[in-house]
This record gives sequence, C-alpha cells and structure tokens, in this order.
Amino acid sequence: MVKLSVNINKIATLRNARGGDNPNVEQFAEDCEHFGADGITVHPRPDERHIRRDDVIALKNYVRTELNIEGYPSPQFMELVLMVKPTQVTLVPDAPDALTSSAGWEVEPNLEMLTEVVDRLKEAGIRTSIFVGTNEDNIRMAARTGTDRVELYTEPYAREYKEDPAAAVAPFAQAAEVAHKVGLGVNAGHDLSLDNLKYFKENVPHLLEVSIGHALISDCIYMGIEQTIKAYRDCLK
Repeated sequence: MVKLSVNINKIATLRNARGGDNPNVEQFAEDCEHFGADGITVHPRPDERHIRRDDVIALKNYVRTELNIEGYPSPQFMELVLMVKPTQVTLVPDAPDALTSSAGWEVEPNLEMLTEVVDRLKEAGIRTSIFVGTNEDNIRMAARTGTDRVELYTEPYAREYKEDPAAAVAPFAQAAEVAHKVGLGVNAGHDLSLDNLKYFKENVPHLLEVSIGHALISDCIYMGIEQTIKAYRDCLK
C-alpha cells in the first residue's frame, strides 16, 4: 500500500494565529498516526510562520512512524535536520518567502550543491528525496546526485484533473517509470485531495508515498481526524 504522510503545517498555522499551544502540534501528529497515517511531514520555513524549529525538535520524540522534513538546504535547515535525523529529508527549491512550493528543482544547474547535500544526509543515515517536476531528463539528472527518491510535484495534475484526468496523469505515470528505471523511489505531493488521489494512485506506477497537507487538514474540519485519515487511506488501497 502507498504510504500516507500527513503534512501538519496548517495545524501550526492555526496555533500561531492566537499564540499559546492550541491546537497542539505534537498531539495532532500522534492522533494522525493513531488513526492510520504512515508518516508526518513538516516544512519549517525561516520566518517560522507555521512549523517552528522547536516543533521539529519536539516531533522527533513524538512521531513513531516516519518523520519527513521538507525544506531548502540552507545552513540553518541542514543544521536542524542533521540534529533531528528524521527518516527522510525532502529537498525543495523554495525561496525563503515562498507561500508554498510552486516548482521542482532544475537539477543540472544545482547538481554539485544537491550532490553535496545528499551525501551529507546519507552519511547521517537519512533517506533523501528531491522535489521535481515530470521532465524526464531532470529526473535522470536527479539520480546522479545519489538521492534515494524523487517527489513529483503534483499541482499541475490537480489543476488539470477535472478537465481531463487521463491527460493530467499521463506525464506523471511516465515520470514514475523513468524514475524507477534509474533506480529512484517515487513520492508525490502538492494539491492531492480526496477528489483526485485515488485516480492518481491507480495510474502512477511504483508510487511509494504521498505527502498531503492543506486538503487533508481542511477535510478534518468537516469530517474529523479519524474519518479523514481513513478516507485518504481508502484512496491508496
């Protein structure tokens, strides 16, 4: 079964809106795991507008499944992840002030830097994933960094899904085949939801993990945590 990693950034956003510790980030992570999530994802940003450095450190002691930390490999980010040593680090090319991820890496011009970062993470025993689009040459170039996986940026799929599901998913199916052929595991994330997840899973081969945040947290408001996690897991069966 494809693993479901829940991105809990939005829980921290809600907490930060009023200060204090409600909702509690660590408790929410534990609840997601209790109801069947296979992992927890966080994306700490330099301005700490949602997940904070202290949250990441605390989550290491709470998460019993897999902790995935996303981020741009700045010196501060690398210091944090090498201290926490999560199961996986997903490298994204976001600028510090980016609202959310909006593109994958152009790997070739960043090959030397990414290779050095991947080497440091793997020396620490951390699984690595590089956030990419569906360009096949880019995926092949990612394999040259030594990364374990790529994460396919699925916003274009989500945007085009309602108009033509088959056309929307086709580049991702092909990209996954290419990744598999060059020895990379395949993750996916961004704007996946209950509307489009099942079709994506059924049509993209070699898929290991999806990371879902905004849609899933929004569904929790209406459905509750338990039923939401169940619904997403049902899409991945």
